[in-house]
Amino acid sequence: MTTYEPALEVAVQAQATLGEGPTWDAARSRLIWIDILGSRVNTYDPSTGRRTVMATEQHVGAAKPRTGGGLVLNLRDGVALYDGDGNGNAGGTGFRWLHHAPVPGRRANDAAVAADGSLWAGTMRYDETPGGGTLSRLTGDGEVTTVLDDVAVSNGTGWSPDGRLMYYIDSPTRRIDVFDVSSDGRSVTNRRQFALIEEGAGFPDGLTVDADGCVWVALWGGAAVRRYTPAGALDRTITLPTPLATACAFGGPNLTDLYITTARVGLTDPHPMSGSLLVVPEAGKGLAQPAFAG
Repeated sequence: MTTYEPALEVAVQAQATLGEGPTWDAARSRLIWIDILGSRVNTYDPSTGRRTVMATEQHVGAAKPRTGGGLVLNLRDGVALYDGDGNGNAGGTGFRWLHHAPVPGRRANDAAVAADGSLWAGTMRYDETPGGGTLSRLTGDGEVTTVLDDVAVSNGTGWSPDGRLMYYIDSPTRRIDVFDVSSDGRSVTNRRQFALIEEGAGFPDGLTVDADGCVWVALWGGAAVRRYTPAGALDRTITLPTPLATACAFGGPNLTDLYITTARVGLTDPHPMSGSLLVVPEAGKGLAQPAFAG
């Protein structure tokens, strides 16, 4: 296992309360990331430095690009479609619910798009009650299937390069789990432990899978991002100056730059980078992420 201090850079200096969900939007050559508790969807174009900020009327757990343009938003009260490009307010013209299912005390959290264009969207209770969250699969025509219904904090979700495995995190378990994916991609079975984050190293949060099938995971409270081989062995740790790493994703024109979101919620003396979008250039080679087919 290699621990190293990378050429870490601040891509966007910010004070996000709970930065999350970095996603490379290949069609627009930009990174999308959110501030869950700040109810903001942010975009960043690394070639120009251009940034946009869009307000949402509710806490937003994830924002992913759609085929043909626009965004799909995992919001407190359900999943919605937005026709804009990430500017302005997501509650106005061009906003419509795909699945509206508010549950008192519950909010959206991380989400990911599978190869077939479906959205796998997580939820959690604000008080993080065990069993209070879910993981659901949504299609562009509004079909919803509950995949997991006994989750505390639904977090990182990603697929192996061949699509046969799905990795998933329920953060309080400290585990990265792995499932077998059905041939049609609609369901998962045979849940088992892929890796366990040891006591004192933080909690697993968001994850991404690279072109070699390695799993990268951000550690909440662990001030680090780790890489695990397809066999589940820890082989690389990127240490960070801020304790609350939330998620990571590869971006840039060649998908070689690792973007890392951070948070400052609950910190009494936050580091200047807390809440910023960070980047490690040439950290590896990512996989192209599908857009939501809806």
